[in-house]
Amino acid sequence: MKNVELWLVRLCRFAIGVSFALLIVVVLTQVLGRIYGSSPIWTEELTRFSLLYVAAIGAGLALRSGDLVNVDIFCEAFGETWSTRMRLLSAVLTAGMCAMLFIPAWRYVEIGALQTSPAMGLQMTFVHFSVFALLVILFLFAVLRIIAMVVRKEDGRPASFQDYT
Repeated sequence: MKNVELWLVRLCRFAIGVSFALLIVVVLTQVLGRIYGSSPIWTEELTRFSLLYVAAIGAGLALRSGDLVNVDIFCEAFGETWSTRMRLLSAVLTAGMCAMLFIPAWRYVEIGALQTSPAMGLQMTFVHFSVFALLVILFLFAVLRIIAMVVRKEDGRPASFQDYT
């Protein structure tokens, strides 16, 4: 199971790197275009689309590293046993809410087939898929935390930066 988590972390890190690199190139193109007269219109849309994927892919990594909004002060005030239980409950609720939203999010992706972006003419399915991807990635990382806590008897605290290598 640890290998699956490591593989997923590396895949997400690579994908977020690609999305962020695309974001950098598009913004640079936009800035240079403004300096030299006129910026291509498609850069505005592609910047937003890239940013959506950065956020979608990064959500699972943020859950794993503890960078999502937490209530640690509240949880840690109850001692180790209750803190662990609250982290487990939080992971279960996160996974459950993501699972509940899979079908509505997929419907949203399907609606994108009927729409195109104004500047690029891109089918919005690819853009709307970022919402579905966010839910799937967040679900997977929440389930991995649940497995780690139940099977491997870990305390559910976020992974340190060294675990990403």
